[in-house]
Amino acid sequence: MASTGERFAGIDVGSATTKAVVIDREGRVLGRGVLRSGADFGGAASRALATALDEAATGLDELSGSMGTGYGRSNIPGVADTRTEIACHARGAYHFFPRRITVVDIGGQDNKIIELDDSGRRTSFKMNRKCAAGTGAFIEEIARRLDVPIERIQELASRSATTASLNSFCTVFAATEVLARIREGVPVEDLARAALRSVVRRLVESRSLAGDVVLTGGVVAHNPVVKDLLAEACPACKPLLPPEPQLVGALGAALLAREEGKMGSS
Repeated sequence: MASTGERFAGIDVGSATTKAVVIDREGRVLGRGVLRSGADFGGAASRALATALDEAATGLDELSGSMGTGYGRSNIPGVADTRTEIACHARGAYHFFPRRITVVDIGGQDNKIIELDDSGRRTSFKMNRKCAAGTGAFIEEIARRLDVPIERIQELASRSATTASLNSFCTVFAATEVLARIREGVPVEDLARAALRSVVRRLVESRSLAGDVVLTGGVVAHNPVVKDLLAEACPACKPLLPPEPQLVGALGAALLAREEGKMGSS
């Protein structure tokens, strides 16, 4: 069915990746843009939005509302308003799973655990920004130590049946541990899976999880095996993946823009 009527944009400027979506009045994603944030958050936001608008066949002046979020939300030009990552990830996840859920977002530099009640109201949250363990930065460092592109971690991990994890949570110590395991002859596939299991273990040990757990963020988008690893590590959990997990924060921002009916300056 063709989409008509108003358009709304959400832009999520993360420390590593910038995401933008354009939605219609019904909340359907019409366009998306994803690129590295780099050192120019404002420029990354503008380029990601331009890509999303182009895919949605929508002009900037046709937007009825816009909202920014993420680590670099204060650097986004022209948006009507900004909201925290907590609010936007919660709203985006609840859009797909409108019930009591726990949202676990694994980002490039932090992770967030957000608990929502049946009506989507936030009841608690926890954010880790003190350490790279349990984040995309941890996976990037392990990929470097394994001398493989980070895009191959999912493929390698899916070929392994190991139940091992890395003993060190600290990224520096874990990287050293990986080198020692390589010297011992441990296959790269097993080390890739062990690294992802360590990310999950960090999450499970940082907060008691149970019930429907919605996984979002770039780490999960590129490594969906994390869902299976969480199911193994947390028998009380029912891990769930929304469509396009990396875009959930941007989608939540767009949904909030739709609900608030605000528009940015030109």
